[in-house]
Order: sequence, then structure tokens, then C-alpha cells
Amino acid sequence: MEALLSQFTFLSDQALQDKTFDPSTIEDLMKLFELESYKAWAAMELEQEKEVEEAEEAMDRAEEYLDSVMESAMDDFRSFEEELERMEKEELERKSAWKGLSSGKVHPS
Repeated sequence: MEALLSQFTFLSDQALQDKTFDPSTIEDLMKLFELESYKAWAAMELEQEKEVEEAEEAMDRAEEYLDSVMESAMDDFRSFEEELERMEKEELERKSAWKGLSSGKVHPS
């Protein structure tokens, strides 16, 4: 693009100084400008699409990781909950057994 700008400046100066200058020369240069602009636009569009795709892939990986961590945490919670229920059941059984043993005693009053 720099070279095209330089060429445009040169041709503009030449057009001002040379009365026999052919205007189609600048028209050809303008067509080259248009082509370069479209190429730059297309390249930028491709780069943007690539970045969007990479961002979506990163989001998918993060989502999968989060799901994995959440599932692991839920497994830990379920295990803790089961252990707590088991301990409560054992405690109730001990209290019930103790109550059964102590109810057979006669109070000395």
C-alpha cells in the first residue's frame, strides 16, 4: 500500500507538470488501490474469523473444565453426605442400645 501511495504522489505531481499526461494512468493506479483494499479487508476478515474460532474453542475447553470440577465437587459432596448419614445412623444405634441397657436398671429410690 505504501508503494501505491508513493506512486500516486509521483503521478499526481507528473499530472500537474506535464500537459500530455494520460489520466488513464491514475485510473489504473486507483484500480490497484481498490484491489489492495479488498485484499487487506479479506485478510483482516479471515484473521477475525480465526480469532473468533480460537476464542470459542477456549470457551469450550473452559466449560468442559468447569463441568469436570463441578462434577468432582458434587461427587465429594455426595460422599460426605453418605458418610454423615452413616455416622448419624451409628450414633442413633448407640443411643438406642444405651437406652435399652439403662432402662433395665432399677432406680434406687
